[in-house]
Amino acid sequence: MSAAAIDRLAVIGCGLIGSSIIRAARDKGAAASISVYDSSAAVRERVRALGLADAVFDAPDAAVKDADLVIFAPPPAAIGEAVRAAAAGLKRGAIISDVGSVKGAVAEAMTEAAPDGVFVVPGHPIAGTEQSGPDAGFATLFENRWAILCPLADDLAYRTAVETLTAFWLALGSNVELMDARHHDIVLAVTSHLPHLIAYNIVGTAADIEEVAEGEVMKYSAGGFRDFTRIAASDPVMWRDVFLLNRDAVLETLGQFTEDLQALSRAIRRGEGDKLEALFTRTRAIRRGIIAAGQESAEPNFGRDKK
Repeated sequence: MSAAAIDRLAVIGCGLIGSSIIRAARDKGAAASISVYDSSAAVRERVRALGLADAVFDAPDAAVKDADLVIFAPPPAAIGEAVRAAAAGLKRGAIISDVGSVKGAVAEAMTEAAPDGVFVVPGHPIAGTEQSGPDAGFATLFENRWAILCPLADDLAYRTAVETLTAFWLALGSNVELMDARHHDIVLAVTSHLPHLIAYNIVGTAADIEEVAEGEVMKYSAGGFRDFTRIAASDPVMWRDVFLLNRDAVLETLGQFTEDLQALSRAIRRGEGDKLEALFTRTRAIRRGIIAAGQESAEPNFGRDKK
């Protein structure tokens, strides 16, 4: 290794997260050299035009040649195949990781596709926006955000690989947590996957109510609905993959949510204001806890009014 956290970094998939990793690594000096491959020729040309990487390759095995760390950032269901396509170029001792929002199924796919002699360390930076593509990335995306790593082994060489990957994410400004893959998928089903599912459904329901014109939905959107539309604008391919790959945890969480929603419906129907106020007080405290943890702004309207 050089003075940088990583000598040679390769990124496979250059959307929002992949391009943000590249920008952050260059900005923070976390990698001495960066190579890129994306399955889309148009994206590869755009990466070249933006001058994001030291080299952009037209084949994945060429992009990962001699790389010390390879981060796979295509949609979750494509990660296993992306590892398989790059396998011939991976050097012995390379660390391979990913950025997928699902860890159990993706970790299994990566392990099956990876050649012998490389270290598979599944990862998930909990950061993002509703934007996509190489132009959407920015160098500060990961600052003070959590990067979860899900180690698959515990021998000395593997622990060293995890420490190297941890140092890389710390260099990008992230906080790092180690977590079991199954537990990760349950936690993310609650904190990310279910909220996205609800957002997609609410926006779809609004579009289906015949008495309300589409123009009225757009014109009179209050803050709550507007925030749901931001979430519902996220990459549809990525979120299709998330729900299919993490279906068990999502369905379990959705079942609990449905029960709680029915209880809330009964409280409204019966005029039980005390139950409503108790729930709203508890959820308000959670919001304040998120702000106190530095994971959200306390500014009115999320600071949008200053933009």
